[in-house]
Amino acid sequence: GLDTAGKGGVARHVMGMVDPQGVALRSFGVPTAEELRHHYLWRIKKGLPKPGQIGLFDRSHYEDVLVVRVDELVEPDVWGKRYDEINRWEKQLVDSGTVVLKFALMVSHDEQGKRLMERIDRPDKRWKYSANDLSTRQKWDDYQEAYADVFRLTNTEHAPWHVVPADKKWYSRVAITEILTRTLIELDLSWPRPRWRPDTQRRNLLKTMSPTAFAESVAETEDNVLGALADTSEVNEDVARLRYEGDDAAVEAALAEVEKRREQWTTELAATLEQKRALLAELRQDQIATADEPEKKESKDDKSDDESVDDKSDDESGDVKSSDEKSDDDKSGKKSKKDKDKKKDKDKSKKDKKDKSKKDKGNKKKDKK
Repeated sequence: GLDTAGKGGVARHVMGMVDPQGVALRSFGVPTAEELRHHYLWRIKKGLPKPGQIGLFDRSHYEDVLVVRVDELVEPDVWGKRYDEINRWEKQLVDSGTVVLKFALMVSHDEQGKRLMERIDRPDKRWKYSANDLSTRQKWDDYQEAYADVFRLTNTEHAPWHVVPADKKWYSRVAITEILTRTLIELDLSWPRPRWRPDTQRRNLLKTMSPTAFAESVAETEDNVLGALADTSEVNEDVARLRYEGDDAAVEAALAEVEKRREQWTTELAATLEQKRALLAELRQDQIATADEPEKKESKDDKSDDESVDDKSDDESGDVKSSDEKSDDDKSGKKSKKDKDKKKDKDKSKKDKKDKSKKDKGNKKKDKK
């Protein structure tokens, strides 16, 4: 759409309701020197969203059959061939799995004038205004003719145009939101199925958690799952009514399918709670066992100390007994030694007497001579 049509507002208000991680926003302004050295689709191809993303283009390759035509930047035989080229390229995108939605926000001449004047009046919006906006406005009729040819020549079955009145911003935003929502519904999107078992991974994850954190997780499980279930069911019910609008039987069948999925979630929740509570009980039992270990070790150490004390006590008791006996033995030993000493002295005395007797006899014999 032309300036002030509300392209930026759509990006903020419509795509603002989508997780930004899944949105790729790309704005295409005046081509740079590098972009001008390439084919006009080169920069567009670079800006394509990755698989799984929603790509939002603020302006696009249609500038190359609008601006270049009105401002006479290239010859008519050049831009005139681009309609078919664009159709073929968009067909390739669709065939490769890309959904192409083309919106043209068409603002009236009077409304555009009022919005441009607001940009001049408001200090916070003056940055949006350019003198080129006025020169473009002066070519209003030429642009309307160029847009008419775009709609006529590039409105295809695989990539149709949605021409949206843009004088009322709320209306254009609601209209685009509705079209985008219905498109997403038709895609019948679902979350990827995991390649792992929840019960196994739950047990593995528990090994890395503190007992307190896991206990809190167990307490929060029911609220978390039931809250997600309520939100998901509400969305699925709205989807059923939008998809099969006007066909009551189809709507009822779709709602029954939603209820079936609700019951599956509830059944799985019961199994989840049972496992987590069992794991929590095991964890607490392990805590008790771990807490008992130091007590057992301490008890064992105390027992060893007691045995050591008992042994020492026994030894000391034995020493006391031996001491008593030793006392008696010492007395006996002393007495025995004393007796031996007396005997020794007695024997020595006898020997001395004998030696004296011999000496006396010898002296007598000498005297006789």
